[in-house]
Amino acid sequence: MARQVIGVCAATEQARWGQWDQPAVLLPRSYADSLHAAGGLMLMLPPHELDPEGPDQILGRIDALILAGGADVEPGLYGAEPHPATGPTRPERDRFELELARAALERDLPLLGICRGMEVLNVARGGTLLQHLPDELGHDRHRPVPGSFAEHPVRLEPGSLAARAVGAERVTVKAHHHQGVDRLGDGLVASGWSEDDELVEAIELPDRGFALGVLWHPEEEDSPTVIEALIAAASRR
Repeated sequence: MARQVIGVCAATEQARWGQWDQPAVLLPRSYADSLHAAGGLMLMLPPHELDPEGPDQILGRIDALILAGGADVEPGLYGAEPHPATGPTRPERDRFELELARAALERDLPLLGICRGMEVLNVARGGTLLQHLPDELGHDRHRPVPGSFAEHPVRLEPGSLAARAVGAERVTVKAHHHQGVDRLGDGLVASGWSEDDELVEAIELPDRGFALGVLWHPEEEDSPTVIEALIAAASRR
């Protein structure tokens, strides 16, 4: 059976390898590995300015879209002033991913937002973000150690897309973030919450075939059922 082509929005960051130290388009290897294991083929989508037909030219070549993790979203895009803990932001990436997300939702292309990607999905629908969770929650358990994942339990709404994708109504997740959803965007509903502080951990758009955002990192799991659910949705479409 032919593999489903999954476009994954990539970051542009300064990187060092061998004798080089220069801007690079990059994603963690876990995205490619989890997609391949689930029957997908990853296509990296580097941020760039899109011409009027740009979103359709990209989306017409893929079977599903992943908005991956990465830098904080520019607060001005949801009408806020930056918090001292916000940043650095990547305006070019923000614009690129917001355009792609809106166009993907318009054509009902299966879409999965991961961590930052969940926040991009919310902003694309007119929602807002909490810029620094320790100020809101009184702790930093969602990102306690730089460069490593925290684990915590999440409960999921029974019957929701999130619960169906995970295959359970409770899951222990791997997370690394300091922001989250504040006001939900148009048509989005919350379908997952962290058990210790009720932070929104999953959002979805019920009037689409598969439009899901999760604040955790399913690509880092040994059995990435959320990735498998995205591939299945792409196959059905």
